[in-house]
Amino acid sequence: MNVETTDTPLVWLDHISKHFGEGETRVDALKDVSLQVFPGQLVALLGPSGSGKTTLLNVIGCILDPSSGSMELDGELVVRDGCWLRRDLRRLRLDKIGFIFQFHNLLPFLDATDNVALVLQLAGADRASAHKRAVELLDYLEVGHRQNAMPAKLSGGEAQRVAIARALANRPRIILADEPTAALDSKRAQIAMDLLRKVAIEQDAAIIAVTHDEKIFDRFDRIFQLRDGELDTR
Repeated sequence: MNVETTDTPLVWLDHISKHFGEGETRVDALKDVSLQVFPGQLVALLGPSGSGKTTLLNVIGCILDPSSGSMELDGELVVRDGCWLRRDLRRLRLDKIGFIFQFHNLLPFLDATDNVALVLQLAGADRASAHKRAVELLDYLEVGHRQNAMPAKLSGGEAQRVAIARALANRPRIILADEPTAALDSKRAQIAMDLLRKVAIEQDAAIIAVTHDEKIFDRFDRIFQLRDGELDTR
């Protein structure tokens, strides 16, 4: 599936590189990566272990500092020539980026609703409005009937939907997913991808997923292959 768009990209990377160490111990994890992802797109990052996929996701997520290059997120230039233009990266992540992990990583001592509401409260929402938004999201993802369930009582598919709700809590336009279907069977993986497609279209969001899951390749608009830190497309 291909989405053609003339919109401004939500994620724009211009010659991003990342290395670890110096001299003989230097490792070049990313080499001159340029990338654009547009509203409504689902993009996959493929590649063998050590190819740079997670490093790239962490740079886009403002978790790792790039060594060089520039990056724009949701219309804001946040990195120029390898230097951050934003001081408060925590706020940037809260405002612009949602994360979905391979395992749901729900807090075991909070029920489904509070796991989602906590993100909103960290961003400054009061408890009542955070709870309301959390319930709306759980309903939207068709798991509202489990809003009071503790994580240990949720099925794998239900827990992943709660995790997706948590990622959407602050209405981010950029959603980063690290192996989002690895813990799901084939049917649940397809359902999860259909939900992400729905989110991308209805919320005009860009979704970038690291995956090895061949059964969901046909759900992506574009597939990028990383080899030794360098980016190819197909």
